Amino acid sequence: MCEINKNSSLALLLHLPPLSLPQLSLMTKRAEILRMDKAIAKEEGQLRQLEKIIERDNLTFEEFLRENEKKSVEARTFFEHEAKSKQEKNAQIKRLTAEIGTVKSELGKFEEILIDYKRYEKLLFELSPPEWQEAQKTKGFKADVLTDGDVLDEQNREPEESAIRNVLVVDQAVLSPQRHTPTYLTLSSSLLQHEPELYFTEPQQLLDLVTELTEQNLSLIQNTTRVEETLEELRQSTEATRKKIEEDEEQLTLQINDMNQRIDIEKARGTKLRQKVQLHVSLNKEDQDVMLDALGEKVVEVHCCCVDDRITNLSTLEKLANIENRMSLLLQGIESIPEEHLEMMKKIKDSERRSRYREEKLREQSEKQKERMRRYLERSLADSKKIVSRLLHL
Repeated sequence: MCEINKNSSLALLLHLPPLSLPQLSLMTKRAEILRMDKAIAKEEGQLRQLEKIIERDNLTFEEFLRENEKKSVEARTFFEHEAKSKQEKNAQIKRLTAEIGTVKSELGKFEEILIDYKRYEKLLFELSPPEWQEAQKTKGFKADVLTDGDVLDEQNREPEESAIRNVLVVDQAVLSPQRHTPTYLTLSSSLLQHEPELYFTEPQQLLDLVTELTEQNLSLIQNTTRVEETLEELRQSTEATRKKIEEDEEQLTLQINDMNQRIDIEKARGTKLRQKVQLHVSLNKEDQDVMLDALGEKVVEVHCCCVDDRITNLSTLEKLANIENRMSLLLQGIESIPEEHLEMMKKIKDSERRSRYREEKLREQSEKQKERMRRYLERSLADSKKIVSRLLHL
């Protein structure tokens, strides 16, 4: 723009007549001043427009601030109102919760009381005579049958009325929920309509029955105690009998073992005697005389030990007769001994026999142990000799 003005001024100067330099500079200055005035006017116009825009924006911002302040005040008021209503609702909820808890506790107490009453009713019903119980059961069954029949007839005769009644009840429940009767109240009213009958009309009857039952219980307890004592005595006697049977069985076992040993000894003696008889038959007269002399010496020895140790002139047969008499006297003496002493002596002999048996077992075991040790030593010596011989050969 400046270049265009300069070119136009130069062209104007070229076409104009020649002037003096001051005039030219003055004209140039004036043209520059005009141009500057126009630019200033233009800038002032733009500034005025900007001021209007800023003023309008300030008004808009102030209006926005006023609206925001108004909304914040309304929001604060609404929040306070909602907080207050929330506190009121919380307080109401707490109050209703407390009332519900109170109602539940009362309902629990009533249920416990009802359970106790039902238990008492059952107890009184069980304490009543069986005939009266059967009559009450029959009466209750008939009442249930009649009630069911009436309900069926009413349902068959008035289905529309019942439907209309149900609709009305539902409408009333919807329109007035505060007047709605709880279910448990209707159930309680229906239960109150049924009045149970009692056999006991006076408390004294129940007290007499309780006294009678108490006496029966005491008698049963006494009988039970006697039965338990009898059972304890029977158990003790059974235990004693069992122990006695075990002891008798042990003694019989020992006696059987003793008898078996004696039988074995007698069999061995019989075998020896049989051999001696056969030998006696096979021997000649001289040998028989020698054997008879040996038997006579044995008879004399037994006679001296058992009958009389003095020297007598009795024959061998007489000495045998004396020995037999002595044995019969000893057997009679054993029979005359009291059973208690005899049992004690038998126990002593049995204990001695068991001790001898244990000693024999121990002696046999020691002999076997010695034999094993001897064999072990012999084997060890033989092995050592073999090793020494091998070393010598090497």
